[in-house]
Order: sequence, then C-alpha cells, then structure tokens
Amino acid sequence: MNEGARIKGDDKSRISIVIGIIVAAVLLCGALYFTLFAHSVKGQMTGFDPNRPVPDDATLHKRLTSEQYRVVRENGTETAFKNKLWNNFRPGIYVDIITREPLFSSADKFDGSTGRPTFSKPVSKDLIAERDDNSYDMHRIEVRAKRSDAHLGHLIQDSTSPTGQRYAVNSAALYFIPSEDMDGEGYAAYKSLVPQVAQK
Repeated sequence: MNEGARIKGDDKSRISIVIGIIVAAVLLCGALYFTLFAHSVKGQMTGFDPNRPVPDDATLHKRLTSEQYRVVRENGTETAFKNKLWNNFRPGIYVDIITREPLFSSADKFDGSTGRPTFSKPVSKDLIAERDDNSYDMHRIEVRAKRSDAHLGHLIQDSTSPTGQRYAVNSAALYFIPSEDMDGEGYAAYKSLVPQVAQK
C-alpha cells in the first residue's frame, strides 16, 4: 500500500472527533426525549384536571396493563381475593385509573367479604353512572365512572353497609393514593375526604 492511501494520524484524530460528536449528539437527543416524555406522562398522570381530555383507546392500550384494560374497557372482573386493593385499609383516596378523578375514600371502605375493594358510597353520586346489567343470566346494577365511562364493578344492596349499599369495585379500575402522598400527587384539596387513621 502506498503512502498516499494510508490514513494518517491527523485524519484518524479528525474521524474520532467527528464520531465522538455524533455519538454525544445522539445521546443528548435521547436523554432530552426521555426527559420530555417522562415530564409529559407525569403531567398526564398526576392530579385530576377536569379539562384534561379522556385518553383514547390507543393511549389506554399503551398506558394500562392488559388486566386494567380488560376491566375498564371490556367490562372484565378480576379474581376475588387476588387483586391489589381488596384488603388495603390505609387512609387515602381511590381514583379512576383513566382520568385520576377521585371516586372513593378510605373513610367509606369496609370489608364486604367480596374479595374486592368495597365502599358504602362514592365521593359523589354525580361521578358515578349506574346501568342495568343482565349478563350471565343475572340482574345487577353495573357501576361506571361517569367521566371516563370506565367499568368499575357493581352496586349491591347490603344490610351490613352503613348506607345499605355496597359498591364492589375492581382494583384494576382504581389507583390508590395514600394520604401522605396526596399533597405531592396534586390532591391536597381532597384531604378532607380522608380519615387520618386507618380503619380497623
């Protein structure tokens, strides 16, 4: 190989510098993208904003687990006693997994022996839609979140409930915010709904 065909030391240095700049630029762009993406997701998922649009199905497929999507959009029912929140009695609020709108308070949660989160009442009846459900050859009252149209569970008459009614709700339809996290999660305005000690 003649001398003119060889890559000289200076050329190697210039190539290394160019490659280094390109790699640094790619890494910087990647870091910036993920930072902005994380900020965007946090903005969508923190607190409740009534002006925030309800996510479409494509977004929900990406955001929710398959179990959450099956429950809230396909009217599924999770397995009793094998779900995240059925025996959670910490003080806090239970919000819609889709919109983060507060739906239930730990002040109204009780053990309804259903193996699912059970409440005597919602935060407000205006937030809940009730529909006749005649599936599986039974007549029941289905409960849905009015704003997101998420399937939550069923409303049942129950003499052991303080209100005579039992809202048996799927854990997969809810996101629980402990009272100590409510300020940071954007729910300070709802702290009056939450008892300061856990129920026994």
